[in-house]
Amino acid sequence: MASIHLFTGGARSGKSALAEARTLELGSPAVYIATAQAFDAEMADRIARHQARRGADWVTIAEPLDLPGALAQTDGRPRLVDCLTLWLTNLMLADADWQAATDRLLAALRAQTSPVVLVSNETGMGIVPENALARAFRDAAGDLNQRIAAAADEVTLAVAGLPLKVK
Repeated sequence: MASIHLFTGGARSGKSALAEARTLELGSPAVYIATAQAFDAEMADRIARHQARRGADWVTIAEPLDLPGALAQTDGRPRLVDCLTLWLTNLMLADADWQAATDRLLAALRAQTSPVVLVSNETGMGIVPENALARAFRDAAGDLNQRIAAAADEVTLAVAGLPLKVK
């Protein structure tokens, strides 16, 4: 099994930049598996800024739902999955079974021969959300993060752009 490294943290904590640097330490060119979907102009702009920041050291694969398939297809080079919480959002909005999808993702991670770096938001550090969907998402994200962290070789918490090694 290849090494698995999870970067987590709050919004704008620097986790993606830290994860990108770590992935490139593992080899270049690296594969960036993007889970974001541009449903509006603001998100399209965010995606464009991320792509411009990465530059030529990356091959980008857009995969909003089938992360296990994308990992199987790209094994052989270091990969960065950014991010798990957008993937979870996509699954929940599609009424997919996110728990079964998480099981498939964990099985795919165990089958990899090349390193995988994953990014996920830490959503449970704030107030309790006021609506049921937001609470369900927060709870699902917490479960997803715990399961990935348990399987990971390394876990890093990003705080104000600084890495804090957790595992």
